[in-house]
Amino acid sequence: MTVDVRALDPADFDEWYAAVERVFGGVPEDPELEEFWHTVIDRRRCLAAYEGERVVGTTQTFALSVEVPGGQFVPTGAVSAVGVAATHRRRGILRSMMRAQLDVLREEGLSLAVLTASEAGIYGRFGFGLATQQLGLEIDSSRVRVEVPGGGDDVTLRYVPVAEAASVCEEVHGRAAGTRAGRFLRAPGWERHPLLDPADSRDGASPAQCVLASRGGEVVGYVRFHTKPVWDAAGPKGVVTLRDIGADDPAVYGALWRFLCEIDLTSTVKAGNRPVDDPLLHLVSDVRRCGARVRDGMYVRLVDVGAALASRTYSAPVDVVFEVADAFCGWNAGRWRLSGDTKGAVCSRTTDAADLALSVRELGAAYLGGPSLGSLAAAGQVQELREGALREASVAFTTPVAPWLPHGF
Repeated sequence: MTVDVRALDPADFDEWYAAVERVFGGVPEDPELEEFWHTVIDRRRCLAAYEGERVVGTTQTFALSVEVPGGQFVPTGAVSAVGVAATHRRRGILRSMMRAQLDVLREEGLSLAVLTASEAGIYGRFGFGLATQQLGLEIDSSRVRVEVPGGGDDVTLRYVPVAEAASVCEEVHGRAAGTRAGRFLRAPGWERHPLLDPADSRDGASPAQCVLASRGGEVVGYVRFHTKPVWDAAGPKGVVTLRDIGADDPAVYGALWRFLCEIDLTSTVKAGNRPVDDPLLHLVSDVRRCGARVRDGMYVRLVDVGAALASRTYSAPVDVVFEVADAFCGWNAGRWRLSGDTKGAVCSRTTDAADLALSVRELGAAYLGGPSLGSLAAAGQVQELREGALREASVAFTTPVAPWLPHGF
């Protein structure tokens, strides 16, 4: 039978969701998680690959806004729940779904698509470039000290129940908007995401705990975390696992990390997803004992090259013509002139000679200011056609801090 990719019939949502669960391991989700996803998934944004009346492939997008360099939030299609039944592999179904998904986003007028990948090698062929990375840490807190910047002694800490502290934590989180590309603006319902705490995902650790940081009676930071008691013949070796942390200034940030590393009866602090340039790396006494490791984060796809490049600002003046290759979304292929600076940018079609040649995947990788065009050129993925153009564009695209996706979707 032929397979047809089309909008999901709402009556088939339970079958569609079951297909997603099966692709990602077949274990039913915790009821709390399932209820959350059922709430935030917009059935009108779901696509399905149908064989007859049976769902054999799934994909959907969240309508979210991602922070881009300059602090603006750009409406984006956050692609998620992508999967093909194991019985239907190698039939071109994934390609057909990505084709339909990107066509829908273009029709909606969205210039960006983003995703996180279960397997890193899948999505480059569809024009997605690795735009953010994440840092994992496993700190030997029995040997590592955290140096708190000046003003840290004025910070007071107190435990507060997670639910009770939720609104003030959101206020701290909101005050960080505009400071790091890659973050999402909280959409309705997503304020619940950092509060999800299914017991079967804790690996024997405590329910989430929250500590608020205050100065002069005002809350200026928070940290949410788990603790896991571990003992051996030598004594306690408990583990602290960071969920998320927010702080208004460096002193508060340092004070919260010092707290985590000094919790009694523990000797390890784990953090699974931090920015690769986390300031903590400059506050610890021994970075070698922090077990730092880097992995891929978010992949970016320019659905509309001109609109996407015009939506962000640039760290230095830039006037460059790109020769863009885009075999999957041919409407992007060709020459584009980008002119911009720290105040804004314009990008439009041109017949002028090209200065740099690259594919849309490299543009997506560099878009948020992470991997530089210079480093991509060193890997043979960007070609300089006008002397000096590579340095000009590379400097303009980079940002003062690394882009980062704090949580999945």
